[in-house]
Amino acid sequence: MGKSTAVKQAAVVFGALAFGWLAIEMAFKPFLDKARAAMDKSDPDRDPDDIAARNEESDRQTSNFVKDNDDSSSRKPTSYAEAVAKNSAVA
Repeated sequence: MGKSTAVKQAAVVFGALAFGWLAIEMAFKPFLDKARAAMDKSDPDRDPDDIAARNEESDRQTSNFVKDNDDSSSRKPTSYAEAVAKNSAVA
């Protein structure tokens, strides 16, 4: 066997990497197919983190609005007794 050259070593390393990649692809094929199908169905323009941040900001604004405009007539009852008292007929 002759001297090992850099080209031969690179070819062996590349072949080993290709063989390893193919072995992993075949071993995990069912899982990879499901993952790829899920990624194909997903919408790249919809980021759940952005939606959560928008909902938190909306909740904060609503909470501030409720705190600023807290009058007892629009306030929801916090207990059953308050609900009955609010809805009872006063004649």
